[in-house]
Amino acid sequence: MTTIPPSYNISSETLEKVRDLVKEDVERIASIFKALSDPGRIKILKALGIEDLCVCIFVEVTNYKYSALSYHLKLLKEADLVDFRREGSFLIYGLTDLGRKILGLIAEIAD
Repeated sequence: MTTIPPSYNISSETLEKVRDLVKEDVERIASIFKALSDPGRIKILKALGIEDLCVCIFVEVTNYKYSALSYHLKLLKEADLVDFRREGSFLIYGLTDLGRKILGLIAEIAD
C-alpha cells in the first residue's frame, strides 16, 4: 500500500532511487559529522594541519586535560580523520588523507 497521494507526480525511477538511498549505510558519514560537531575537535584538526603533534602540545595550548583530549582524539580517530604513531614514549597525532580532505572543506566553508 502506498501513502503517496495520487496527485503527487513522481516517476517510479525516482521513487526507486530514493528508496535505495534511504537504505544505504551512512554510519561512517554520521561519525564524521559527530566528530566535527565540537569546536575543540575542529581546532585540533586545524592544528594538525600545521604539523603532526604530540598530545602534550594540545595540553599546553588548550584548557583540556589529558582525559578530555583522549576522548576528542578517540572520536577523531574513529571517524578516520586522525591517526597516531609512537615516537619513544610519545604519541604523535596526524591527519589521515580523509582528515586532510575534511580540513580543506572546512577551510572553504570558513572563507
